[in-house]
Amino acid sequence: MQFIESLNTLRELRQTWRGAAHTVAFVPTMGNLHDGHMDLVKQAKKLADKVVVSIFVNPMQFGANEDLDAYPRTLDADRNKLEAEGVDALFFPAVDDVYPRGLSEQTFVEVPGISDLLCGASRPGHFRGVATIVCKLFNMVQPDVACFGEKDFQQLQVIRTMVEDLSMPINIVGVPTRRQEDGLAMSSRNGYLSAEQRTTATQIYAAMQQMRKAICARQDSYADIERIASQSLMSAGLKPEYVTIRNARNLQPAQADDHQLVILMAAFMGTTRLIDNMQITLDQA
Repeated sequence: MQFIESLNTLRELRQTWRGAAHTVAFVPTMGNLHDGHMDLVKQAKKLADKVVVSIFVNPMQFGANEDLDAYPRTLDADRNKLEAEGVDALFFPAVDDVYPRGLSEQTFVEVPGISDLLCGASRPGHFRGVATIVCKLFNMVQPDVACFGEKDFQQLQVIRTMVEDLSMPINIVGVPTRRQEDGLAMSSRNGYLSAEQRTTATQIYAAMQQMRKAICARQDSYADIERIASQSLMSAGLKPEYVTIRNARNLQPAQADDHQLVILMAAFMGTTRLIDNMQITLDQA
């Protein structure tokens, strides 16, 4: 595996691969890798001749009250995991190389509408930061395909919209969420939880399962289903930020005639903010 810090080195490698007619799959990450990230890598290997993974803790997507410095940096362990999976190149750029003129003067990419909902409402500017860094990394790596986890479902839809709107020749592939045996979605944030908090956090998945049953039964209104689930989370000791049923394509509130739905949740367990989702396809009969 090649370890690349310089954009010029990456460009030279990409040129070599292009000359050999190799296809390239890309997995952008912020490091602190777990089995869910490895699922992205495994999927990427199935889709292209070469796989590039990036590790970059992006300051543009962190808000004023979010501690960028506290985000776990585990480069040595991450590097070993990626090498074991047969990744061809790890791109690890410095902040000054990605944003040479600083964040305040950086040209940005903003996907209107979908970026302002849900997580975007409570984290203003977050998806601007996500869209900007992903766009920049796409231009640097120039992949044919890029893999993203479905756990960050809104992020995935923001990126899909950006790629479509900007006519980028990149296939965006969503990879299903990896879960622990008790249903808890794998996340770098789980490391912030105590053993007791981690047990409580499994109620997020349990609540979504109950919501799915209620939605498929078509007996209660979506508003009632959301309210009951939110109450169950609060009773368990979580603090819900949102519990909602949405159209899976545009993330607008689900309507009676929508068949592709997604349950989206964000809740605090202590000071740790957790997100999760569950997609549902309703029978059109």
